[in-house]
Amino acid sequence: MTARRRRRARRAGLAVVVAVTVLVGGVAAVVTALNRSFPSPPSAERCFAEVDGTRWSMSPDQAQNAALIAATGVQRGLPARAVTIALATALQESRLVNVAYGDRDSLGLFQQRPSQGWGTAEQVQDPVYATGKFYDGLVTVAGYENLPVTEAAQAVQRSGFPDAYAQHETRARAWASALTGWSPATLTCDLHVPDTGTASADAVVARVQRDLGALPVLVTPLPDGGATLDVDTSAIGPEGDRARLDWAVAQWAVSVAHPMQLTAVGVADQTWDRTGGTWTTATAPLPAGTTRLTLAG
Repeated sequence: MTARRRRRARRAGLAVVVAVTVLVGGVAAVVTALNRSFPSPPSAERCFAEVDGTRWSMSPDQAQNAALIAATGVQRGLPARAVTIALATALQESRLVNVAYGDRDSLGLFQQRPSQGWGTAEQVQDPVYATGKFYDGLVTVAGYENLPVTEAAQAVQRSGFPDAYAQHETRARAWASALTGWSPATLTCDLHVPDTGTASADAVVARVQRDLGALPVLVTPLPDGGATLDVDTSAIGPEGDRARLDWAVAQWAVSVAHPMQLTAVGVADQTWDRTGGTWTTATAPLPAGTTRLTLAG
């Protein structure tokens, strides 16, 4: 090839490189403009309980209802098996959502029917009342702890499809184990940035005492407008079970972090942080009998 041809080839190659560079740059600019005009939707908020390497998910709304059901069981001193049965029942009856409709006059988390003596329509749509009524029925079932979930749930519910409860048992057991404190650091939530406009220390204290009983809560305001709330768990259960019950309260708090606008939960030497969504080792461990909630500021 002559020198002239080589120069022409180089010029042609350079022109191709320039054209490709311009094209790539143009495509990148278009993509950037489209992303700004039509940003990707945020990832879905989910909560998880993990057992044996499998994560069982719920929406934040389902998680807060699961937290109430478990906390009621903990407050009553019921075994984790009772919570598993209650969660499996609510998952089947309402998908753990406090619905205002159902088959015939069935309503609420457990689809309880006013016409069958469960209470008024307003009462059975109150999650606290509905959960209490379910446990009231369950504890009258002889040997319920050793019964299959289907039989125990059916003895309370009198459902037309009693075998359907079984499909929810594994997920219910994972969540029950976490929310009763038997499986520490296994319940997490992936949540968006908190809505600080709805954050309220008073609301958090009220939620603690609604779900877990009259526990003392020490509120300490923070400079950013948020607060820490130290929950005294010593009134729950026997002292020898303190570590487990501290974890029960802590993982209850993670489950209600979305509606309560919590940014962190601390227990023992672990902290769940809303930004990372996981449990990590804390720089300053908390004493037994204390679970610390951090409210968005």
